[in-house]
Amino acid sequence: MTPVQLRKVFAACAVATLLLASLALAFTKARSVFSKRTAAVTITRSDQMPRVILWAWERPVDLRFINPRETGVAFLARTIQLRASEVVVRPRLQPLDVPEGTRVIAVARVESDPRTRPDLSAHQSEQLAAAIAEMARLPTVSNIQIDFDATRSERTLYRDVILAVRRRLPASVALSITALASWCSDDDWISDLPIDEAVPMLFRMGPDRRQIRNRVASREEFPARPCRSSYGISTDEPLRNLSAAKRLYVFNPDAWTESSVRAITDSRK
Repeated sequence: MTPVQLRKVFAACAVATLLLASLALAFTKARSVFSKRTAAVTITRSDQMPRVILWAWERPVDLRFINPRETGVAFLARTIQLRASEVVVRPRLQPLDVPEGTRVIAVARVESDPRTRPDLSAHQSEQLAAAIAEMARLPTVSNIQIDFDATRSERTLYRDVILAVRRRLPASVALSITALASWCSDDDWISDLPIDEAVPMLFRMGPDRRQIRNRVASREEFPARPCRSSYGISTDEPLRNLSAAKRLYVFNPDAWTESSVRAITDSRK
């Protein structure tokens, strides 16, 4: 190859390199803008909820005494059982009373029938996603939460369900899940899911209970990113040194009363 030909090749390579660099820069900027927009939507959806959320499970619940500006309610809206190839939906059957203006989260409790194991098919996944996403149509509901203690063999189905639910929900509706404490620490499989929040369940824990409680008491963050904005606790298993900057979801094995709610809200001030 002659010197002239070599110069032409080098010139062509330089142009190609500049073009690729420009495209890479444009892609990086576009990805940065997309990430910022996605983060902004997530922050907006999450910040709409109060810093204290009371779980209202399947029993008559009267919370008309709460202050909607400081307390929200996550109520069990549907219990969904996976049975063989079926998805069996049972709606809430007990009354729930909250004051006007209360921010509410509709919770779907998902369970696998231990007698007739689910087949975990794509069809079952789509049925389950549809049943969960439909809760967004309930009056005053702006957030959806899934409560499913998925086993390892059920994780593929659960992941597919979360992806499908997020696609079905309007952008303004937040999607959260409850998370076993192990999912937030050494068994993280949830960090890449399209969820606004994973609530670490810091009660009724297993063998790693002491380790998790020590982590929380020392204010050490969970490795799984979605678990870093909230705690899930129970009134009968108090925890110390909780960060007031994080949202607190509270379960009560007994009936909610003005005094039990006040004790929680006062502790967050």
